[in-house]
Amino acid sequence: MRARIYQPAKTAMQSGTGKSKGWVLEFAPDTEREVDPLMGWTSSGDTQSQVKLRFDSRDAAVAYAQAHGIEADLSEPQTRKYNLRANGYGENFATNRRGAWTH
Repeated sequence: MRARIYQPAKTAMQSGTGKSKGWVLEFAPDTEREVDPLMGWTSSGDTQSQVKLRFDSRDAAVAYAQAHGIEADLSEPQTRKYNLRANGYGENFATNRRGAWTH
């Protein structure tokens, strides 16, 4: 049984980093998915691929995998370069703007 341990990225629907602080242990699929000939739904007999376990820290996820004999691949997160402007959000509404207001 193989699994992957990773820290999820932020969602594209928000600018914040909510729900991306914890770590996830996700099982790899053992069998291929198949298309049901009658309904056209995609299905699989592997129920472990539906399981996602969430942990507060990387060490807790690794310890869980080792305690239960799960071979886990650890993916380290990429660091994010923050976009910090000198005047922050208020720069959008500056009255001392040199160029023409384009909005």
